[in-house]
Amino acid sequence: MSFVGGIVIFCITWMVVLFTVLPWGVRPQSEEEGEMEPGTVESAPANPRIWIKFAMTTVITTLIFIIIWTIFELELIDLRAFFQNS
Repeated sequence: MSFVGGIVIFCITWMVVLFTVLPWGVRPQSEEEGEMEPGTVESAPANPRIWIKFAMTTVITTLIFIIIWTIFELELIDLRAFFQNS
């Protein structure tokens, strides 16, 4: 796997994992005690904790990327041979 290919795979995996992590622990403002933020809808998240979700996404993606990199480097799955025979 080339360096640029690794960056592309990491970025795509990061985005997929981010959209998986985003709904974790989200509670709408209507369920939280206290006032709603003026100008927002009831379903808007009360405390999205986006930086924690970015950190969790990065950790999960790094683990997934290590697995993908290991598979390609040890040639456990040879995609070139697979696509040449197709």
